[in-house]
Amino acid sequence: MLTKKNKRFIRQVSFDALGHFSSDDGWAYASHIALSGLMALFPFLIFATTLASFLGAGAFTATAIDVIFDMWPPAVAGPIANEVKDVLTVQRGGLLTVSVIAAAYFASNGVEALRVALNRAYRVSDSRSIIFCRLQSLGFVLIGTVSIMAISFLLVLAPLAVKIAEQLFPEISLFANTIAFWRYLIAISVLVFALFVMHLWLPAGRRALTDILPGIVLTLIAWLAASIAFAKYLATFANYVSTYAGLASIMVAIVFLYMLSVIFILGAEFNTAIMNYRNRAQQPELEQAETTAAPKEAIR
Repeated sequence: MLTKKNKRFIRQVSFDALGHFSSDDGWAYASHIALSGLMALFPFLIFATTLASFLGAGAFTATAIDVIFDMWPPAVAGPIANEVKDVLTVQRGGLLTVSVIAAAYFASNGVEALRVALNRAYRVSDSRSIIFCRLQSLGFVLIGTVSIMAISFLLVLAPLAVKIAEQLFPEISLFANTIAFWRYLIAISVLVFALFVMHLWLPAGRRALTDILPGIVLTLIAWLAASIAFAKYLATFANYVSTYAGLASIMVAIVFLYMLSVIFILGAEFNTAIMNYRNRAQQPELEQAETTAAPKEAIR
Protein backbone atom coordinates (compact mmCIF):
# COMPACT_ATOMS: atom_id res chain seq x y z
CA MET A 1 0.00 0.00 0.00
CA LEU A 2 1.20 3.50 -0.82
CA THR A 3 1.45 5.88 2.06
CA LYS A 4 -0.06 9.35 1.95
CA LYS A 5 3.40 10.85 1.50
CA ASN A 6 4.18 8.56 -1.43
CA LYS A 7 0.87 9.38 -3.10
CA ARG A 8 1.57 13.08 -2.73
CA PHE A 9 5.07 12.56 -4.20
CA ILE A 10 3.75 10.65 -7.22
CA ARG A 11 0.94 13.15 -7.82
CA GLN A 12 3.14 16.23 -7.51
CA VAL A 13 5.98 14.82 -9.63
CA SER A 14 3.60 13.58 -12.34
CA PHE A 15 1.71 16.88 -12.58
CA ASP A 16 4.98 18.83 -12.66
CA ALA A 17 6.62 16.65 -15.34
CA LEU A 18 3.59 16.19 -17.62
CA GLY A 19 2.42 19.77 -17.18
CA HIS A 20 5.79 21.27 -18.12
CA PHE A 21 6.19 18.85 -21.04
CA SER A 22 2.84 19.98 -22.46
CA SER A 23 3.23 23.70 -21.76
CA ASP A 24 6.85 23.93 -22.93
CA ASP A 25 6.31 22.50 -26.43
CA GLY A 26 7.51 19.00 -25.56
CA TRP A 27 5.58 17.51 -28.47
CA ALA A 28 7.25 19.88 -30.92
CA TYR A 29 10.71 19.16 -29.53
CA ALA A 30 10.05 15.43 -29.84
CA SER A 31 9.29 15.84 -33.54
CA HIS A 32 12.46 17.94 -33.88
CA ILE A 33 14.54 15.15 -32.32
CA ALA A 34 12.88 12.47 -34.47
CA LEU A 35 13.47 14.29 -37.75
CA SER A 36 16.97 15.47 -36.79
CA GLY A 37 17.89 11.98 -35.63
CA LEU A 38 16.75 10.37 -38.86
CA MET A 39 18.57 13.01 -40.92
CA ALA A 40 21.72 12.61 -38.80
CA LEU A 41 21.74 8.80 -39.02
CA PHE A 42 23.06 8.53 -42.57
CA PRO A 43 25.76 11.25 -42.21
CA PHE A 44 26.92 9.62 -38.98
CA LEU A 45 27.27 6.20 -40.61
CA ILE A 46 28.99 7.69 -43.66
CA PHE A 47 31.53 9.45 -41.45
CA ALA A 48 31.93 6.40 -39.20
CA THR A 49 32.39 4.00 -42.10
CA THR A 50 34.96 6.26 -43.76
CA LEU A 51 36.91 6.57 -40.52
CA ALA A 52 36.69 2.80 -39.95
CA SER A 53 37.97 2.11 -43.47
CA PHE A 54 40.82 4.57 -42.92
CA LEU A 55 41.77 2.70 -39.73
CA GLY A 56 41.45 -0.72 -41.40
CA ALA A 57 38.23 -1.86 -39.69
CA GLY A 58 36.67 -3.43 -42.76
CA ALA A 59 33.87 -5.28 -40.96
CA PHE A 60 32.50 -2.09 -39.45
CA THR A 61 29.47 -1.61 -41.70
CA ALA A 62 27.61 -4.82 -40.83
CA THR A 63 28.39 -4.44 -37.13
CA ALA A 64 27.26 -0.82 -37.03
CA ILE A 65 23.93 -1.74 -38.59
CA ASP A 66 23.49 -4.62 -36.13
CA VAL A 67 24.26 -2.45 -33.08
CA ILE A 68 22.05 0.45 -34.15
CA PHE A 69 19.03 -1.51 -35.41
CA ASP A 70 19.03 -4.57 -33.12
CA MET A 71 16.78 -2.78 -30.61
CA TRP A 72 14.27 -1.60 -33.24
CA PRO A 73 11.17 -3.59 -34.21
CA PRO A 74 11.93 -5.61 -37.38
CA ALA A 75 9.15 -3.89 -39.34
CA VAL A 76 10.82 -0.53 -38.66
CA ALA A 77 14.46 -1.57 -38.85
CA GLY A 78 14.32 -3.75 -41.98
CA PRO A 79 13.66 -1.15 -44.71
CA ILE A 80 15.91 1.47 -43.11
CA ALA A 81 18.75 -1.01 -42.59
CA ASN A 82 18.58 -2.01 -46.27
CA GLU A 83 18.85 1.62 -47.34
CA VAL A 84 21.76 2.15 -44.94
CA LYS A 85 23.59 -0.82 -46.46
CA ASP A 86 23.11 0.63 -49.94
CA VAL A 87 24.50 3.99 -48.85
CA LEU A 88 27.49 2.55 -47.02
CA THR A 89 28.61 0.41 -49.95
CA VAL A 90 29.51 3.56 -51.92
CA GLN A 91 33.27 4.02 -51.98
CA ARG A 92 34.54 7.41 -50.82
CA GLY A 93 37.90 8.95 -51.58
CA GLY A 94 39.57 9.83 -48.32
CA LEU A 95 38.91 10.66 -44.72
CA LEU A 96 39.44 14.40 -44.94
CA THR A 97 37.25 15.12 -47.95
CA VAL A 98 34.67 17.89 -47.84
CA SER A 99 31.78 15.42 -47.98
CA VAL A 100 33.00 13.45 -44.97
CA ILE A 101 33.63 16.59 -42.92
CA ALA A 102 30.13 17.77 -43.83
CA ALA A 103 28.77 14.35 -42.82
CA ALA A 104 30.37 14.70 -39.37
CA TYR A 105 28.87 18.18 -39.00
CA PHE A 106 25.37 17.11 -40.03
CA ALA A 107 25.62 14.08 -37.74
CA SER A 108 26.33 16.44 -34.84
CA ASN A 109 23.02 18.21 -35.58
CA GLY A 110 21.26 15.21 -34.08
CA VAL A 111 23.26 15.68 -30.87
CA GLU A 112 22.38 19.39 -30.83
CA ALA A 113 18.67 18.55 -31.10
CA LEU A 114 19.01 16.35 -28.01
CA ARG A 115 20.85 19.15 -26.19
CA VAL A 116 18.13 21.72 -26.86
CA ALA A 117 15.38 19.35 -25.73
CA LEU A 118 17.28 18.38 -22.56
CA ASN A 119 17.95 22.01 -21.66
CA ARG A 120 14.24 22.73 -21.90
CA ALA A 121 13.27 19.58 -20.02
CA TYR A 122 15.76 20.24 -17.21
CA ARG A 123 14.71 23.91 -17.25
CA VAL A 124 18.25 25.26 -17.29
CA SER A 125 19.82 28.25 -19.00
CA ASP A 126 22.74 27.29 -21.26
CA SER A 127 25.41 30.01 -21.26
CA ARG A 128 28.11 27.89 -22.89
CA SER A 129 29.50 29.15 -26.17
CA ILE A 130 28.20 27.88 -29.51
CA ILE A 131 31.71 26.77 -30.43
CA PHE A 132 32.05 24.69 -27.26
CA CYS A 133 28.65 23.05 -27.78
CA ARG A 134 29.35 22.21 -31.41
CA LEU A 135 32.81 20.82 -30.62
CA GLN A 136 31.28 18.74 -27.83
CA SER A 137 28.66 17.39 -30.26
CA LEU A 138 31.37 16.53 -32.80
CA GLY A 139 33.29 14.85 -30.00
CA PHE A 140 30.24 12.72 -29.19
CA VAL A 141 29.99 11.72 -32.86
CA LEU A 142 33.66 10.71 -32.85
CA ILE A 143 33.31 8.82 -29.55
CA GLY A 144 30.24 7.03 -30.90
CA THR A 145 32.19 6.01 -33.98
CA VAL A 146 35.14 4.68 -32.00
CA SER A 147 32.79 2.89 -29.60
CA ILE A 148 31.00 1.03 -32.38
CA MET A 149 34.36 0.15 -33.92
CA ALA A 150 35.39 -1.32 -30.57
CA ILE A 151 32.11 -3.21 -30.43
CA SER A 152 32.83 -4.57 -33.91
CA PHE A 153 36.09 -5.96 -32.61
CA LEU A 154 34.41 -7.42 -29.52
CA LEU A 155 31.72 -9.14 -31.57
CA VAL A 156 34.40 -10.79 -33.66
CA LEU A 157 36.42 -11.72 -30.60
CA ALA A 158 33.52 -12.96 -28.46
CA PRO A 159 32.82 -16.23 -30.33
CA LEU A 160 36.53 -17.09 -30.24
CA ALA A 161 36.63 -16.44 -26.51
CA VAL A 162 33.54 -18.61 -26.02
CA LYS A 163 35.11 -21.51 -27.95
CA ILE A 164 38.24 -21.33 -25.80
CA ALA A 165 36.13 -21.15 -22.65
CA GLU A 166 34.03 -24.13 -23.76
CA GLN A 167 37.14 -26.29 -23.87
CA LEU A 168 37.78 -25.48 -20.21
CA PHE A 169 34.16 -25.22 -19.05
CA PRO A 170 31.75 -27.16 -21.34
CA GLU A 171 28.72 -25.90 -19.40
CA ILE A 172 29.21 -22.43 -20.86
CA SER A 173 27.78 -23.61 -24.18
CA LEU A 174 24.33 -23.80 -22.57
CA PHE A 175 24.33 -20.03 -21.95
CA ALA A 176 26.56 -18.44 -24.59
CA ASN A 177 26.37 -20.49 -27.76
CA THR A 178 25.16 -17.75 -30.08
CA ILE A 179 26.51 -14.41 -31.19
CA ALA A 180 23.02 -12.90 -30.84
CA PHE A 181 23.38 -13.09 -27.06
CA TRP A 182 26.51 -10.94 -27.16
CA ARG A 183 25.05 -8.57 -29.72
CA TYR A 184 22.00 -7.81 -27.63
CA LEU A 185 23.99 -7.56 -24.42
CA ILE A 186 26.45 -5.10 -25.93
CA ALA A 187 23.72 -3.10 -27.68
CA ILE A 188 21.81 -2.68 -24.39
CA SER A 189 25.00 -1.72 -22.55
CA VAL A 190 25.81 0.91 -25.18
CA LEU A 191 22.27 2.30 -24.97
CA VAL A 192 22.37 2.61 -21.17
CA PHE A 193 25.83 4.20 -21.26
CA ALA A 194 24.72 6.67 -23.94
CA LEU A 195 21.69 7.72 -21.87
CA PHE A 196 23.87 8.42 -18.84
CA VAL A 197 26.34 10.44 -20.92
CA MET A 198 23.59 12.52 -22.56
CA HIS A 199 21.78 13.34 -19.31
CA LEU A 200 25.01 14.19 -17.48
CA TRP A 201 26.91 16.30 -19.99
CA LEU A 202 24.67 17.48 -22.82
CA PRO A 203 22.42 19.91 -20.92
CA ALA A 204 23.75 22.82 -18.86
CA GLY A 205 23.96 22.59 -15.08
CA ARG A 206 25.17 19.82 -12.80
CA ARG A 207 23.40 16.60 -11.91
CA ALA A 208 24.51 13.58 -9.92
CA LEU A 209 23.98 10.00 -11.03
CA THR A 210 21.18 9.65 -8.50
CA ASP A 211 19.45 12.68 -10.05
CA ILE A 212 19.25 11.19 -13.53
CA LEU A 213 18.77 7.51 -12.65
CA PRO A 214 14.95 7.60 -12.19
CA GLY A 215 14.37 9.14 -15.62
CA ILE A 216 16.76 6.74 -17.33
CA VAL A 217 15.08 3.70 -15.77
CA LEU A 218 11.68 5.09 -16.76
CA THR A 219 12.96 5.72 -20.31
CA LEU A 220 14.30 2.19 -20.75
CA ILE A 221 11.14 0.54 -19.44
CA ALA A 222 8.87 2.78 -21.51
CA TRP A 223 11.03 2.29 -24.64
CA LEU A 224 10.77 -1.49 -24.29
CA ALA A 225 7.01 -1.39 -23.80
CA ALA A 226 6.50 1.11 -26.62
CA SER A 227 8.64 -0.91 -29.04
CA ILE A 228 6.68 -4.10 -28.33
CA ALA A 229 3.34 -2.29 -28.62
CA PHE A 230 4.35 -0.51 -31.84
CA ALA A 231 5.57 -3.75 -33.42
CA LYS A 232 2.24 -5.43 -32.63
CA TYR A 233 0.37 -2.39 -33.94
CA LEU A 234 2.24 -2.57 -37.24
CA ALA A 235 1.62 -6.30 -37.53
CA THR A 236 -2.08 -6.10 -36.65
CA PHE A 237 -3.68 -2.78 -37.57
CA ALA A 238 -1.40 -0.41 -39.46
CA ASN A 239 -1.25 -0.25 -43.23
CA TYR A 240 1.11 2.61 -43.98
CA VAL A 241 1.65 1.43 -47.56
CA SER A 242 -1.93 2.26 -48.55
CA THR A 243 -1.52 5.78 -47.13
CA TYR A 244 2.09 6.75 -47.93
CA ALA A 245 2.95 4.35 -50.80
CA GLY A 246 6.72 4.41 -51.38
CA LEU A 247 7.29 6.62 -48.34
CA ALA A 248 5.79 4.05 -45.96
CA SER A 249 9.11 2.82 -44.51
CA ILE A 250 10.29 6.38 -43.85
CA MET A 251 6.98 7.34 -42.21
CA VAL A 252 7.09 4.25 -39.99
CA ALA A 253 10.61 5.18 -38.90
CA ILE A 254 9.62 8.79 -38.18
CA VAL A 255 6.58 7.74 -36.12
CA PHE A 256 8.71 5.25 -34.19
CA LEU A 257 11.47 7.80 -33.52
CA TYR A 258 8.88 10.40 -32.54
CA MET A 259 7.45 8.01 -29.97
CA LEU A 260 10.92 7.29 -28.56
CA SER A 261 11.72 11.03 -28.48
CA VAL A 262 8.60 11.79 -26.43
CA ILE A 263 9.63 9.15 -23.90
CA PHE A 264 13.22 10.44 -23.85
CA ILE A 265 12.11 14.01 -23.05
CA LEU A 266 9.63 12.80 -20.44
CA GLY A 267 12.47 10.94 -18.70
CA ALA A 268 14.31 14.25 -18.27
CA GLU A 269 11.08 15.98 -17.23
CA PHE A 270 10.52 13.44 -14.44
CA ASN A 271 14.12 13.86 -13.29
CA THR A 272 13.56 17.61 -13.04
CA ALA A 273 10.24 17.20 -11.25
CA ILE A 274 11.86 14.89 -8.68
CA MET A 275 14.74 17.34 -8.17
CA ASN A 276 12.26 20.18 -7.71
CA TYR A 277 10.35 18.11 -5.16
CA ARG A 278 13.61 17.59 -3.27
CA ASN A 279 14.74 21.22 -3.73
CA ARG A 280 17.80 20.03 -5.61
CA ALA A 281 19.42 22.92 -7.52
CA GLN A 282 21.03 22.24 -10.90
CA GLN A 283 22.53 25.71 -11.35
CA PRO A 284 23.15 27.03 -7.81
CA GLU A 285 25.36 29.87 -9.05
CA LEU A 286 22.51 31.34 -11.13
CA GLU A 287 19.99 30.96 -8.32
CA GLN A 288 22.37 32.68 -5.92
CA ALA A 289 22.87 35.54 -8.37
CA GLU A 290 19.09 35.94 -8.79
CA THR A 291 18.62 35.92 -5.01
CA THR A 292 21.29 38.61 -4.62
CA ALA A 293 19.85 40.75 -7.38
CA ALA A 294 16.29 40.63 -6.04
CA PRO A 295 16.85 42.92 -3.01
CA LYS A 296 18.64 45.47 -5.22
CA GLU A 297 15.66 45.63 -7.58
CA ALA A 298 13.35 46.08 -4.60
CA ILE A 299 15.41 49.04 -3.35
CA ARG A 300 15.19 50.74 -6.74
